[in-house]
Amino acid sequence: MKKIMLLRRLAAVLTLYPTTFVHFGVRAPHKPEVAAAACQVEEIKYLGWQAQQVSNPWVKLIFVPQNGGRLMQVIFDGHPYLFVNPRYAGKHLPPSNSEWFNYGGDKLWVLPEGSEDEQHWAGNSDLLDDGLFEFQILSQGQRCEISLTGPADPQTGLQFTRMVSLEAESPRINFHAVIKNASGHPIAWSVQSVSQYNTADARDATRHNQNFWAFSRTNSSSSYLNRYHVKFGPAENAAAEVRENGLFALHYVPLAAELWLDSKDGWLAAVDGDSRYAMVERFRYDETKPYPGKASVIFWTNGSQLRQHPDGTASFGSPDKEPPALYMEAELNSPMVRLDPGESYHFDTQWFPTRADKDFQGVTDAGVILQPLHAVQDAGAGKIRLVGAFGVFFSGKLVVHFYGAGGMAMGTQPITQVDPRNLLLLQTTAAVPGRVGRISLHLVDSHGLDRGALGEVAVETSAGIQ
Repeated sequence: MKKIMLLRRLAAVLTLYPTTFVHFGVRAPHKPEVAAAACQVEEIKYLGWQAQQVSNPWVKLIFVPQNGGRLMQVIFDGHPYLFVNPRYAGKHLPPSNSEWFNYGGDKLWVLPEGSEDEQHWAGNSDLLDDGLFEFQILSQGQRCEISLTGPADPQTGLQFTRMVSLEAESPRINFHAVIKNASGHPIAWSVQSVSQYNTADARDATRHNQNFWAFSRTNSSSSYLNRYHVKFGPAENAAAEVRENGLFALHYVPLAAELWLDSKDGWLAAVDGDSRYAMVERFRYDETKPYPGKASVIFWTNGSQLRQHPDGTASFGSPDKEPPALYMEAELNSPMVRLDPGESYHFDTQWFPTRADKDFQGVTDAGVILQPLHAVQDAGAGKIRLVGAFGVFFSGKLVVHFYGAGGMAMGTQPITQVDPRNLLLLQTTAAVPGRVGRISLHLVDSHGLDRGALGEVAVETSAGIQ
């Protein structure tokens, strides 16, 4: 009975969407020609700052080197992702060990935080966070690469160099952070990539976007109660949940909360359900090293704070006595690393701008899943129906791989062109030479390189497909 109901639901979906495939969302006006694609680096003015822009036909990256080497904004297909604090727009304040100037954007940070000893970082806008970083162009053309090198910090012993690269023919952004021990003694730290995503309503910047989400995969053997840890904020927070498939979902509300995950899957995603733009940040989990507080992924939702005071009373509101800024932090942590004098450690991450919505269900090497791949073959073995919804990381084509019941490869078939700027609702019928046991759906880029699968499933059988 369950199988019959599933087939009926599939038939209903196909009746609603009779075309072979549908792209939905904002369509790009044109597809960039591979031969003409290029990336470039140029000096620009941005919100009053003297900035450096790295761009290709898909993406613009705007850096403000004098403000701690920040990546202040990322724009994909005309959509800006990051929060830029209007309070500090165009400004640079001298580094301070007692104040924090939250300019916004994306930066490097240090863990563990605290002021109890020299093995904890007190934070604030010190040299690491707010020093002048040297900007260098390493290459441009088919591949743009820049470096940002900060001053040596006498307090932590750290010196940061961040290399960021962008290829001409892809929206993928590569980060290579080098953490050097610039002191004369051993040190041990974790470094974070901290990204502040804008969660204001696009129609009214004084209100929050009620359809902004963050996702990551929980650890099935998590050390945390409920598979995540509440570091700050109320323990009962209706905005956070772990779904049946192990997906951690965080719905942004303007309530101050910090949530830690010991995820091993190596990704997080920030999704604007209104505009249907998403960013996937990827990293490689290191099984051989400990993580600070065991957390590899941290989310912070900025908003009013609920605090209990030493006398037992509680208060709720903004500590600045101003409306709290509307943003969500997505943080990727490196493991704790011990560095001898002069020794370095590198922390590599990748960002993939794409399209998605609140129906987000997971990440593959090739893109994001909104509706998992589903395949049904008619009893006559002549046709197979494929259904699914995805956002992709690369431009190219989707290719179906067919396998027999015993796992033998039966061939491939290209089915449609794809582009990261467009959501894809897939529904197509393919002719097959015989009985198919399973299929996989791969993304092959414009150079013929297989970028991995969006899904692999067993093929169900129906009485017939019209």
